[in-house]
Amino acid sequence: MRRSAIGCTAVTAVLLLATAACGGREETGGGATTAAGQCQGQQTTGITDTSIKLGGIYPLSGPASAYGDIPKGIKAYFDYVNAEKNGIGGRKVEFVVRDDGYQPPKAVEEARRLVEQEQVFALFQTLGTPSTTATWDYANQRKVPQVFVATGASKWGTDTAHPWTIGWQPNYVSEARVYAQYLKQERPEAKVAVLYQNDDFGKDLFGGFKRAIDGSGVTVVAEQSYEVSDPSVDPQMRNLAESGADVFLNITTPRFGSQALAADAKNTGWNPLHIVNNVAASITVLRPVGFENVQGIVSATYYKDPNDPQWKNDPEMVLYYEKMKQYVPEADPTVPYHTFGWAVASSFHKAMEAAKCPTREGLRDSVRALGGVQVGMLLPGVTMTTGADDGFPIESMQLMEFKGERWELFGDVIDTRKEFGPLTD
Repeated sequence: MRRSAIGCTAVTAVLLLATAACGGREETGGGATTAAGQCQGQQTTGITDTSIKLGGIYPLSGPASAYGDIPKGIKAYFDYVNAEKNGIGGRKVEFVVRDDGYQPPKAVEEARRLVEQEQVFALFQTLGTPSTTATWDYANQRKVPQVFVATGASKWGTDTAHPWTIGWQPNYVSEARVYAQYLKQERPEAKVAVLYQNDDFGKDLFGGFKRAIDGSGVTVVAEQSYEVSDPSVDPQMRNLAESGADVFLNITTPRFGSQALAADAKNTGWNPLHIVNNVAASITVLRPVGFENVQGIVSATYYKDPNDPQWKNDPEMVLYYEKMKQYVPEADPTVPYHTFGWAVASSFHKAMEAAKCPTREGLRDSVRALGGVQVGMLLPGVTMTTGADDGFPIESMQLMEFKGERWELFGDVIDTRKEFGPLTD
């Protein structure tokens, strides 16, 4: 879907309307600003009339360091908006990135540093279910928006005790439902072997899959878990290969995803249909295994693949390639994690523009009142929608199969809200 090109004049108009609705603006101490009337007394830490400061926490090192590519795409987007669009509503974005090494205690330390020392307006993108789980109590106690976290755990949308935290990508339970539906239609008697990360992430997706196949002819015949501290998943893969399963569900993060794919390729005596979850489906995970060894694997996605030629002349993809080369020239624009970063930064831009007041409370409310918002880097038919009883911004996905040197989409976009009904614990 083509992203609307909103120039500085239009953005300014939107902000003037929002300011008018809030009763005008007045200065507060410390150089921050607040609004009178509706916005009076709301938090303006980290935002002024000319700037907005965001903080992100990623595993730039450690077992999930492949995700360190995401903030590069975010940087490209914000640098572009700052230099060429006068920021977001006239506010230049400063994006401060911290490394937690995929360690929850470190994530808490970095969240405190960002909030208390860096004085960020919001935590934008804390990556990983374990790290976000470790930090969301702190963020909500401090009433700091923790928006569009980079994890699909279902609790970000079902929990009601943490209104300041919200996800962005499709949740793991809905993703699992997509795979379950695919197997029920294409392999109704499938015997499935499952490898999953032994934490909230892995258990969430695996649990959703088991519930989705309940009562069908699809059965789980073997399961193996691994810890993020494990050096390898080779022992688990050997055990799964002995199960006789004809489908392998790979619920891993990038490093272990590559290992599982490589182990599957080496085991010539086991040739299951290989389904890999979205978070480990990047080309950077597949390339080390050898493209010849990953032909026919299946996954699901919701944003455009920079390697897919069908998007060659897509206005958003053209803009993405141009600005990645201009603002982050050392980064490879064909890496989908960069595209993910661009997409989520653009989503933040939309949400911030829609805020009735430029305050922490305004952003908190805005991300929970999205009405079919279109973002240029999302697949056609995929939009952001939230509401009082719906804390899941993106709930549509499309299946894809790896062929040659890239993923190929197949079937229709699946709106999991309509297809499977509301998500419950």
